[in-house]
Amino acid sequence: MRERVRIDDVVSPYVTLRRSGGGSLKGLCPFHDEKTPSFQVTPSRGLYYCFGCGEGGDAISFLQKKENLSFVEAVERLADQSGIQLRYVDDGGRTAESGNRRRVTEANRLAAEFYADQLTGPDAIVGRRFLDGRGFDRQAAEHFGIGFAPRGGRDLHNFLRTRGFRDDELVRAGLVRENGGWDFFQGRLVWPIRDAGGVVLGFGARRLFDDDRMPAKYINTPETVVYKKSHVLYGLDLARQPIAKKSQAVVVEGYTDVMAAHLSGVDTAVASCGTAFGEDHARILQRLIGQTSATQGEVVFTFDGDAAGQAAALKVFKGDQHFTTQTYVAVEPHGWDPCDLRINEGDAAVRELVGRRVPLYRFVMENVIAEYDLDRADGRVAALRAAAPLVASIRDRSLVAAYAHELGRMLGMDADEVRREVARGEKSGPRRQGPDVRGREYQSAPVPAPSPAPEQPRTDPGPELLPLPDPRDPRLLIERGTVQLLVQVPWLFSPDWGGLEADDFVHPTYRRLAQTARLVFAMYGDPDGAQPEGFDPTGWMQLLREGCDDAHAEQVLIALSVEPLLREPDPLYADAYAARLQLQRVNEAIATLKGRLQRTNPIEHAEEHRQMFTDLLAWETARKDLQARSVAVAD
Repeated sequence: MRERVRIDDVVSPYVTLRRSGGGSLKGLCPFHDEKTPSFQVTPSRGLYYCFGCGEGGDAISFLQKKENLSFVEAVERLADQSGIQLRYVDDGGRTAESGNRRRVTEANRLAAEFYADQLTGPDAIVGRRFLDGRGFDRQAAEHFGIGFAPRGGRDLHNFLRTRGFRDDELVRAGLVRENGGWDFFQGRLVWPIRDAGGVVLGFGARRLFDDDRMPAKYINTPETVVYKKSHVLYGLDLARQPIAKKSQAVVVEGYTDVMAAHLSGVDTAVASCGTAFGEDHARILQRLIGQTSATQGEVVFTFDGDAAGQAAALKVFKGDQHFTTQTYVAVEPHGWDPCDLRINEGDAAVRELVGRRVPLYRFVMENVIAEYDLDRADGRVAALRAAAPLVASIRDRSLVAAYAHELGRMLGMDADEVRREVARGEKSGPRRQGPDVRGREYQSAPVPAPSPAPEQPRTDPGPELLPLPDPRDPRLLIERGTVQLLVQVPWLFSPDWGGLEADDFVHPTYRRLAQTARLVFAMYGDPDGAQPEGFDPTGWMQLLREGCDDAHAEQVLIALSVEPLLREPDPLYADAYAARLQLQRVNEAIATLKGRLQRTNPIEHAEEHRQMFTDLLAWETARKDLQARSVAVAD
């Protein structure tokens, strides 16, 4: 995939690229605001990198970041655009061609257009009346792509057959029933359900006629190769960019609620389709909001204030560990959903509903306490024992003390007693936490004691990443230049790699990249000053990225692969860099040895002093040799 897709073709619809020399292209970065182009694309290596914000990667990661797609979605998008056929392997080892997926999505696209056309016909008047009664005009229907499934039973089937689709393809798409070729949706109002990139995955349909043979008010497309109800969210195509921009997602309960929210100005609203909001839905939203928004981002759930709404809130609370953002609940006092609220009180009321959100923990805690008689001592104790584990499980540890205090106020109990009960809850069960977002300093200094200021949300420790080197650190410029040559032109180094050793690199990230480059290049044989026959720059970079096995190292690798070299490189230039890097370590060794000589008494420790002097002469000889080799490096 990476070898067959030109990265400049992928990037150019988003960025105006201009040639900048050395086979690279430049433009304004699409990931941050800038006036001077610092975004560079290198087609020969299939990579992009921004020297302003540090974003970098290949065609797949570019689509992932720009369109907020998962890895699989980005690969499928590129495959569809490039005519590449993917092969899927299920848990049982069975394979399926990506052509099936393309045929399903194409059938869905045409079906959505067909349904939308039918909504304007005379038979769809019942559907138009329903929309009008819910406060949606024709413009709103067109904006959300709403359609009507005719009552004839085979209208869609016949339409798609004229477009070249076979019955078995339509059955696999969930558009036609297996027995008899009847349309899956008949006499219903239809909403297209799209992925983040706007591809139609399936449909949701509402009952309109009393004689509908399907008793359920709402039905959805059956599970297909592209439609998995636990992996789709209605409105995601429209809310994708606002969610990423605002670091907020609002989860409502139905299609018309999503419409009402968006039309009222809450453009981050989405809804699950035919199933309760679950773990996979949470992952989708967390990906859109972004891991870096752990302290600012929020997910707001709208629930009815009745028992069903409270039960739904408790279920979401139990899955709250899937978010690193803060979770909230917005409950309308009258029990209205966003659509009813918009009808009765207007657009502003919907925006105010979201604005009045309360933390999910507090909402659940209040509902748990409400089940007990707080006028009785035993009722207060029972309520405390029921609510304390909830407080103890709060993911954001900085909120535990505050909520324990609030719980004591609600119950009218002593704060110390509440804190003791919460502490017991912390010890009795595992704490729900998210991934650790704290980095690691590049130095051996001891970690300072924590400040008494409010802590950041406490999260599970993830894999410890290598530290990011400062590209402007003058102490590391030779290391950076050497690794840059190892990444871009590894064949220029002598068979012994100029005498380079891992210890020559002080920074662990540069050390990792140098070791990876040497190991990967070994498959081409010893370097001899010329680019090996059959050397593929794109494949070379992919092997390096896989060998890094560290997100920070990969980020530095991409930057070094596209940074222009100071001059046209040759073997002498590469050897000079290797010598200059080794010279740094030799100078340090000489300085250390001279200090030891000064501290050693030549009479009392004559043998030791003599050996150190001999070693010093050897180091000085090595330094002269390295100085002679290093003159080709530009200062």
